[in-house]
Amino acid sequence: MQYKRILLKLSGEALMGEQQYGIDPKRLELYAEQIQEVVDKGVEVAIVIGGGNIFRGVAGASSGMDRVQGDHMGMLATIINGLALQSALENKGMDTRLQSAIKINEVAEPFIRRRAMRHLEKGRVVIFGGGTGNPYFTTDSAAVLRAIEIEADVILKGTRVDGIYTSDPEKDKSATKFDTISFQDVLKKGLKVMDTTAFTLSQENELPIVVFDMNKKGNLLKIVSGENIGTVVNL
Repeated sequence: MQYKRILLKLSGEALMGEQQYGIDPKRLELYAEQIQEVVDKGVEVAIVIGGGNIFRGVAGASSGMDRVQGDHMGMLATIINGLALQSALENKGMDTRLQSAIKINEVAEPFIRRRAMRHLEKGRVVIFGGGTGNPYFTTDSAAVLRAIEIEADVILKGTRVDGIYTSDPEKDKSATKFDTISFQDVLKKGLKVMDTTAFTLSQENELPIVVFDMNKKGNLLKIVSGENIGTVVNL
């Protein structure tokens, strides 16, 4: 395997599947199967999942809600998604732990870096919920922060697009895909990979990012096996 320890970033919206909101059981099943494939190969897997399928703090703020309140609601949404993913993984026979950046002891253990790393060493899948625990920070920022803390080899950002393009491929049919691109070129070209805070943190810590299509079965295993899937962002 090319990577020993990965941080998989999943968006909350991806869990909706073809639905308008909520969690699609079929999509959850697909993700659990792919994660199981890499766990069976001995890869240590940590996951950060968003909450946009349930609630987004920014959307709440735009409709008049207090931004801090909205972001706290978004954090709770990531816990709900984390619980759903945890259940799907355990149905496949995987050992898991859900750690939360906010105290919610009845359903998740608190995030403790050394404990998280020990879980990974024992082959458990660790799901990080609650974002960073602070308002105004996205789950992209949480993903990069946790990846650095647990000393992950790479951030794998699973999306519905198979990489980074010159423009939005869903709107521009002439858009071309990058196989690899540097952090500097992403910023220079104004490409959207992650929010600026997360992206800068990843760049400063020389942590590569791979953007790929998580909805295509087998892609996750191909990436950790070293195949050229998606787009790699590095120095």
